[in-house]
Amino acid sequence: MRRIARIFLTAVSVLALGLGLTSCTDDSSQDKENKAKQDGYDRLVARQPAGRMEYSPTREAINQWVETWGKRGKLSYVYIQNAKGEYGYFIMKGLPVPRCKMLTPTERMESTSNGVAVLPQPGMDGTYSAGSMCHAYYGFDATTGAYMEFTVGTNQSFFLFDKPMTMPEYASASQMGPTSIEDIEEQR
Repeated sequence: MRRIARIFLTAVSVLALGLGLTSCTDDSSQDKENKAKQDGYDRLVARQPAGRMEYSPTREAINQWVETWGKRGKLSYVYIQNAKGEYGYFIMKGLPVPRCKMLTPTERMESTSNGVAVLPQPGMDGTYSAGSMCHAYYGFDATTGAYMEFTVGTNQSFFLFDKPMTMPEYASASQMGPTSIEDIEEQR
């Protein structure tokens, strides 16, 4: 008897779910336009399917980035160009980090009666941020550990390398932090 009741309840549940799904759809103009967009996409994919690559240069580049920067103690050479075209450089431990990067989530999702709300979370320093400051970078000097911060944009760019550059524009760059290229070469 229990088995028959379970089968009956399962059948009723499946039927109710099917009826519920069909009753949720309507033929609004947005639904029609979404259907036309999806139909067009399906037709294009059928006629022009995505090609398949034998090899991914993007994956190789990402893996090489990981191999380059995934080592403790790796130095970065940050060359900054100002609006006059002049270059200066910093030598940092590891990569410069955008100030908007965090180790903890900056938002949390919370279910409400009206749906899902995205709520801000305080940062590591106990304050809230709007997620700005992605144009500001910081890091630590290669030999002294001194904190360094710089911004990019508005006529200032930076170029990042994993070794000193010898091209003329970089070779004549002025030292902007406590550590010089000569200091690093002496340590090696």
